[in-house]
Amino acid sequence: GNCNDDLPSGFTSANEWVVLTGDQVVTHAGNILEKPDSVEQAKQFVTGYASSPCSTVGSCVLTHLPSGIQVSGVDTATIHFKPTITGDIIDNLLKEDAPVLSCAGGLMIEHPLTREHIDRIEGTEDSVMGLSKDLVIRLLGELRQKLLENAK
Repeated sequence: GNCNDDLPSGFTSANEWVVLTGDQVVTHAGNILEKPDSVEQAKQFVTGYASSPCSTVGSCVLTHLPSGIQVSGVDTATIHFKPTITGDIIDNLLKEDAPVLSCAGGLMIEHPLTREHIDRIEGTEDSVMGLSKDLVIRLLGELRQKLLENAK
C-alpha cells in the first residue's frame, strides 16, 4: 500500500525513511503470554518455565516512506530453563526494581538473577529480548530488493 496521507508535515519525496515497527509475545504450553497483569501472574508464568521451555515470537515490519512499500517477518527463540527457576525469582527481581511486569511472559533473560537459571537458548538473545538483528538485516535486504524492482 501507499501511506502518503500519513506522512509527517514537511515531508518531501527527497526524504526517505524506513520505519520499523514490531511486537513480541511469549508462548508456553500452548498459551500466548503477554505482559503479566500482576506479580502473582508473573510467578505463575515463571514457575511453568521450570517444567517446559517457553518461546519468544517477535514480529517486525519495515515500511519505506514515501513509497509505503513494506516487508515483514517473524523470529522465534526458545528458552530452556533449569528446574531451579521458581516464582521466587520475581520477588528478587522486583527488589532490584527490575520491570518484570513490563516484559512479555515476565521474562528478563538479561538480568543476572534470571541468567543463572537458563540451561540454553535456541535462537539469539537479541531475539529473546525483543528484536532479532538477523531478522532486521534480512528484511532490510528484502526491502532494498523491492525498492529496486519498484524503480524499474
